[in-house]
Amino acid sequence: QVQLVESGGDSVQAGGSLRLSCAASGFTYAYMGWFRQAPGKERGGVAVISSVLNRLYADFVNGRFIITRDNAKNALYLQMNSLLPVDPAMYYCAAGWFMSFRQGEFGYWGQGTQVTVSS
Repeated sequence: QVQLVESGGDSVQAGGSLRLSCAASGFTYAYMGWFRQAPGKERGGVAVISSVLNRLYADFVNGRFIITRDNAKNALYLQMNSLLPVDPAMYYCAAGWFMSFRQGEFGYWGQGTQVTVSS
C-alpha cells in the first residue's frame, strides 16, 4: 500500500526554521516533492527532488529552503529557514514521475502538515 506521512509542522516566529519530514512506504519514487496550500489559495509547488538529487525550487524559495531525500530510508525532507509571514500553509509531500510542479504528475499525496509563522 502506497503511503506518505508528513511530520514536523509547527508554529514558529518569523525568521525561524523548521524541518519537515515525509516517510514514504509501498514504493520508491523517482521524484518527490513538497507542495503547499494557504487558506483561500490554490496548492502550489515548493520544491521537487529526483532520485539522483536533481532539485527544482519555486521562485519564492529564494535560497531559504533545502529539499533533501534519503533513498535508503525512503524519506523526504524540507529544511525551511528564514521563514516569512507569507509561508504559513499546509505543506504536502507528494510522489510522482516528473521533475515538475504540475500536480497531475504526482500520483500520491500525504495528508499534510501545518506550518504557522507568527510575526
